[in-house]
Amino acid sequence: MDLLQHLITIFAENGYVAVFIALMICGAGLPLPEDITLVAGGVIAGLGYANVHAMFALTMFGVLLGDAAIFMLGHHYGARILQWRFVARVLTPERYAKVQEKFDRYGNRMLFFARFLPGMRTTVYLTAGTTHRVSFLRFLLIDTLAALISVPFWVYLGFFGADNHEWLMKWMHRGQSSLWVLVGLLVLVVLVSWWRHRRRARCGLD
Repeated sequence: MDLLQHLITIFAENGYVAVFIALMICGAGLPLPEDITLVAGGVIAGLGYANVHAMFALTMFGVLLGDAAIFMLGHHYGARILQWRFVARVLTPERYAKVQEKFDRYGNRMLFFARFLPGMRTTVYLTAGTTHRVSFLRFLLIDTLAALISVPFWVYLGFFGADNHEWLMKWMHRGQSSLWVLVGLLVLVVLVSWWRHRRRARCGLD
């Protein structure tokens, strides 16, 4: 991918600061894919330009800060923000109404799964803020849980594929579907653990 190679070059020359700035651009809803940015950060770590664990920490902070900024903008300005020219391009009245409908149907689960839906994150987080459906702390908790799945996935994928371009490209194409499988497995583990806990609690009462 030309974009990936371009980002790798920029990040290798400018280090962590460039990665952080790029994530802020992603969080603002501009056309820079977050997953490719995270992979590029992992790649430069794999090539020796950064420490991969420090890169993971930085990217987690950058992702959460960008998401929080979008949420707080919506929370502070409310529906008035929809009149801003830049926001109106990203979040049209029709799209805003559709996201509100999704919130009515799925509740806070929308916030969690939005992280795994490219192109939806900014609109969902902004809508969550404008509608005051969730407190900032709850939003941050849900977003952090989701980011702890997606961010290390992309960063370490880039790290391990830094010296194998063909392998990296193959798994980047598979990445989104692989993420959904990972999310499904984690949800299954949580449900099984919850069921076993309830079963033990009932047995204890008996």
